[in-house]
Amino acid sequence: MARKIPLRVCTGCGESKPKKELIRILRTPEDEVVADATGKKNGRGAYICCSADCLHKAKRSRALERSLKVEIPEQLLDTLEKELVSLESAVKKSI
Repeated sequence: MARKIPLRVCTGCGESKPKKELIRILRTPEDEVVADATGKKNGRGAYICCSADCLHKAKRSRALERSLKVEIPEQLLDTLEKELVSLESAVKKSI
């Protein structure tokens, strides 16, 4: 019997993909917004593809803010974008 692969929806493009292909953006109980590479930290999470394009789409439509139920400052989104770009390059190297 094959194992079930958990799917999550990207807040940027809206596509359902396997959980391991997406990056979890997390709102901690202290209302901080961080990228959760492990996917195991406590807090409310939203998933996004490993591409800057999806982050831009989520930023424009405010989908990330709606999913996390918190207002995200512009400088934090820029920091998240830098983290995403570094994670994106790390993922591409491992493939």
